[in-house]
Amino acid sequence: MKKYIMIFIFIFSASVKLFSQNGTDANIFGHVIDKTTKKHIPYVTLTLKGTTVGTATDLSGHYYLKNLPEGEHVLVVSGMGYKTVEQVVELKRGETQEINFEIEEDPIMLATVVVSANRTETKRKEAPVIVNVITPLLFENTNSVTLAQGLNFQPGLRVETNCQNCGFQQVRINGLDGPYSQILIDSRPVFSALAGVYGIEQIPANMIERVEVLRGGGSALFGSNAIAGTINIITKEPKSNSLSVSNTTNLTGGSTADNNLSLNASLVSEDMKTGVVLFGASRDRDGFDYDGDGFTEIAKLDSKNLGLNAYYNVNIHHKFTMEYHTINEFRRGGNLLDEPPHETDITEQTEHNIHSANIGYDFSSTDYKHKLSVYLSGQLIDRKSYYGAQHDVNAYGKTDDNTLVQGIQYHFVMDTLGFMPAQLTLGQEYTYNEMTDRMPGYDRLLNQEVNTKSLFLQNEWKNAKLSILLGVRLDKHNLIKDAIFSPRLNVRYSPTLFIGLRAGYSTGFRAPQAFDEDLHITAVGGEVSIIRLAPDLKEERSNTVNFSADFYNAFGAVQTNLLVEGFYTHLKYVFLLEKIGKDDQDNLLLERRNGSGAVVKGVNIEGKIVPNRSLQFQMGATFQKSTYDEPEVWSDNENIAPQRRMFRTPDQYGYFTANYSMKDKLNFSLSGIYTGSMLVQHFAGFIPEDAEVVTPSFFDLSFKMAYNFKPALNTRLQLNAGVQNIFNSYQNDFDQGPFRDSGYMYGPSLPRTFFAGLKFSL
Repeated sequence: MKKYIMIFIFIFSASVKLFSQNGTDANIFGHVIDKTTKKHIPYVTLTLKGTTVGTATDLSGHYYLKNLPEGEHVLVVSGMGYKTVEQVVELKRGETQEINFEIEEDPIMLATVVVSANRTETKRKEAPVIVNVITPLLFENTNSVTLAQGLNFQPGLRVETNCQNCGFQQVRINGLDGPYSQILIDSRPVFSALAGVYGIEQIPANMIERVEVLRGGGSALFGSNAIAGTINIITKEPKSNSLSVSNTTNLTGGSTADNNLSLNASLVSEDMKTGVVLFGASRDRDGFDYDGDGFTEIAKLDSKNLGLNAYYNVNIHHKFTMEYHTINEFRRGGNLLDEPPHETDITEQTEHNIHSANIGYDFSSTDYKHKLSVYLSGQLIDRKSYYGAQHDVNAYGKTDDNTLVQGIQYHFVMDTLGFMPAQLTLGQEYTYNEMTDRMPGYDRLLNQEVNTKSLFLQNEWKNAKLSILLGVRLDKHNLIKDAIFSPRLNVRYSPTLFIGLRAGYSTGFRAPQAFDEDLHITAVGGEVSIIRLAPDLKEERSNTVNFSADFYNAFGAVQTNLLVEGFYTHLKYVFLLEKIGKDDQDNLLLERRNGSGAVVKGVNIEGKIVPNRSLQFQMGATFQKSTYDEPEVWSDNENIAPQRRMFRTPDQYGYFTANYSMKDKLNFSLSGIYTGSMLVQHFAGFIPEDAEVVTPSFFDLSFKMAYNFKPALNTRLQLNAGVQNIFNSYQNDFDQGPFRDSGYMYGPSLPRTFFAGLKFSL
């Protein structure tokens, strides 16, 4: 670690000396307005193409760029939901110019710039793979205060809660559970397996600039464990001086308080060389007992988040960035929440202290053809826990989890390579994770060091009609004997401006250590169940094929987009859990072993309709089948036959959102999540013997109303209120009492919930 820090200090010091620049007094100022309404647009980004120079319009829609480099440059104007505009400008020393822009709305978001296709900026419509974008507006319209809540509103994604006691949540992509997906923060794979247990609920929405979602293997630049897909969390960047404070109070079940407070502040220096955005969030949620048996269905939660994202421009081609955030979270579920854990019938309690940081250096050449990125990321987790039942004094534990990611990436743009313009990307990445988990009362010690050394090479041939993305990745995992070669291929063909056809093939693997929910110890029937790994556990292998057709059309003023996507994934040596008896402390043992294989296949459909600037509809649906190659045994109950169908994977699920804005002041939002019937495991305890249950389907409908007004110049105040899960579509057969199976939980994460909020922006 010290070695890499010293390297960064050396690079930083040398760059400051070599590349510092004097002021030119070449300035640009102006405003950006909506082409249709002629209203000023706040927070639109303006950058000089190929440089580190940039800013954003303020709340009044105006901008100012000063001391710019002399010569001819391209000024790029871009904003979420607007078409990108480029204009050539001639900058001269001592000269100030006024340049105003009128930009068009892009409600279908085809021109939105994304980075997750190949870690370089690409228009979403021209990306070689489908990249879906979750915006802050979607989080706001659906009253999603965390990442987990917002992920529900994308095709192929489904967030599920897996425990009544602690509220462990995971996101499934294309029917595969959480560990099959890669979660990135600012394109860096620093999100460890342990962090993934509760992580998607620990990240507050106000920390997020946008979320980019790729289904399937996609690019070779991302880890080979990105089998189901990749979720890239782009954190907020400093663009202009601004401040916002918001508070939302939820009443779960109409009675239990869940208070959420957030703060964002952004500061940018006058010379635009430095900028920092600060964000903080606090959440205080009481435990919620839905069925009145004295045991929680939703855990008590107290969390604090604090972080910053900063940059320093050495000059127009050299940039240093740093992101840091810390999470302090206490969660507890079970019964007798005010008593010490070992004096209760069941308690699952965790205290997390998480520190995550990322520093990077970016260089781009004057001709825009060369780009170099060097980065170092780290995450430290200190967790204290109690997973116990029946007044167990031995169930206390402590976990330390440290992750380090180091990487370098070079990007080269070629006018022609063989038959088309091309972009070559190559790089190296090293990931190290050390985890120690201690439960002295059980005489349990897990001490594991995992490291992966990776090389990747990828080339994209690209023009307006055709993209061919061909990449390979070589990973050497220390727990796997041989290095694993993972090829990936994606093709985009656009026969017209209104049709995009894509196809892709990818391979991947999951390493046999796979500690994630293994450290989430579930109480079943008044006993603690502990997961362990079979001694001969092999890595999983995957092969995925996907294809899609993207249609865009405008019927007069009505803009539409329809996406149809098919996917097929075959897993070899698939991981399974099997009951194998009890240990010396009489804990139930579940062993993770290899099954024969599995196939997950299906179709995602997404549609968007924008009749006018005031009204928008979006919807998505997934139809899938998830089956094992051969029937698999999961219970020692002789009455339960081996099962081919995968558990907790509904054959149909989907969502919709509808938003109506009245003169940009009064907004109405309607959203819904549909979860189809699924097969779930129900372990004995509250019930006399293990069982398989076919669940009912659920439709979770929510409504929000918000009113915006300006109490003073350059300020904005929003008042909002609404109801989540209006019809209280919620599980009604929870296990009860001290012998319940806390993992027997399915359907929506919240019962009917009322909320009201206030947001102030400056």
